[in-house]
Amino acid sequence: MAKKDFESLRELTVQELQQKARDVKSELFNLRFALRTGHLTDFSKIRAMRRSYAQIQTIISEKRIAEGEHGAA
Repeated sequence: MAKKDFESLRELTVQELQQKARDVKSELFNLRFALRTGHLTDFSKIRAMRRSYAQIQTIISEKRIAEGEHGAA
């Protein structure tokens, strides 16, 4: 995920981020399934999806902490 994409994620609400996290997690499941069945040729996609999921979760955590400190953010 490019820095530009990462910054655009920070502008989303927590609910939108949670939906995006569900989508990425679903895609990660599909990639792992393809890996096990032998249909995946580009293994770097799994690492990229794991990283994207972690980044989204990090932003969600940051927003929740900010809400706790400053009320509703």
